[in-house]
Amino acid sequence: MEEYFAGLTTEAINRNTQMIDECSTEEMLRLLNREDATVPASVAVEIPQITKAVDILHHLLKQGGRMFYIGAGTSGRLGVLDASECPPTFGVDPDLVQGHIAGGDLALRVAVEGFEDSEEEGIALIERLGVTDKDAVIGISASGSASFVIDGLTKAAELGAATIGIVNNKASKLEAVCDICIAPVVGPEAIMGSTRLKAGTAQKLVLNMLTTCTMVKLGKTYNNLMVDLKASNKKLYDRSIRIIKFATGVDSETAAKVLEQASLNCKLAILMIKTGMEAKQAERVLSECDGNLKRAIRTQNEVVSHDNPGGGFHS
Repeated sequence: MEEYFAGLTTEAINRNTQMIDECSTEEMLRLLNREDATVPASVAVEIPQITKAVDILHHLLKQGGRMFYIGAGTSGRLGVLDASECPPTFGVDPDLVQGHIAGGDLALRVAVEGFEDSEEEGIALIERLGVTDKDAVIGISASGSASFVIDGLTKAAELGAATIGIVNNKASKLEAVCDICIAPVVGPEAIMGSTRLKAGTAQKLVLNMLTTCTMVKLGKTYNNLMVDLKASNKKLYDRSIRIIKFATGVDSETAAKVLEQASLNCKLAILMIKTGMEAKQAERVLSECDGNLKRAIRTQNEVVSHDNPGGGFHS
């Protein structure tokens, strides 16, 4: 095991920052900034693997499956963060994308030692979640050695779930147990072994890609507009109004009026304005189009064009 850890890129000493404790504040910041600037390129190398993962996630979620992040420490916290942002951003049920960390919710705020090495905890978590062959489990571990993650993914695979690994070392133990391995190698950290730095940044970029692209493919956006957001506070209500105005060209008063008629459903309001339908009819059409707003608008346009060949309705 000692040889394994010694060979990890994430455990190596960064020669560029060896004298960081003798730097001025500005020099330290510039060192960190230069190291961080290398991260996006390492993620770009992994886009072919990320592509495969997104396509699998889209397929499974479209068929009623779920996606689960599991991780320990920084990796676990990042998974929980990404999952928790999906309901307000894309209007999905909290059960659709879930984040779980070794040691439970307490570990989000306090370092809980030992749990990342627990094979039993990883297996027990997968069993408690009721993972099936309709689901995808994404294990996150910078070193690729956390038993909690490795054994959790192994159990998930036994249950028929798709398994995806996110790691910051090549040829890791995690890679050996997952269907797809995404491994942006960011090099040694500015502070030896502190994977909350570049490794954590790379993981966050990958998680952003996985959920964002999957949700776009599921029709959770209209062009690049966040039309499935939940207008649960003043900021999001205001954003909903601006989205409706941008998508339809109506004024603020009209946007607010239709948003109320649509029970604060931004996507539904846009469809109503674009097609002239009442809320119930628009809701039915949207449901028939699996919630895809652009498809719903096109479908309704085709109906109008068929009924009025010379009318020329345009969205």
